Amino acid sequence: MERKTLEYYLSLPYSIVIKELNDETGHYFAGRVEEFYDVKTVGDTIEELYSNIHEVLEMAIEDRLEDGEEVPEPIEEKYSGKILARLPKSLHKKLSEEAERENTSLNQLLVYKLSI
Repeated sequence: MERKTLEYYLSLPYSIVIKELNDETGHYFAGRVEEFYDVKTVGDTIEELYSNIHEVLEMAIEDRLEDGEEVPEPIEEKYSGKILARLPKSLHKKLSEEAERENTSLNQLLVYKLSI
């Protein structure tokens, strides 16, 4: 069986999740690669974030290859990441108000709630 290289893995279309944040430290971007639990970083600009993500991803893949561990590949394309859900109006209102209080989008709130 042919061993896959760092270049092979870096050429794959991994799923990058980005969130724009504002807190007491200022405005910045946080990002993570869905397929890797340990690939997450921040950047002051979107360009810096992408550069940092690439660097952390490269290190994570190199470490796994050196240790003989499995390197995750991108999630299958048959999963688009989109779903349509019908909600009672009262639940929609409650979730929308909670998202507003948390200063986040309804979509991000739902993703968070579904992931815990």
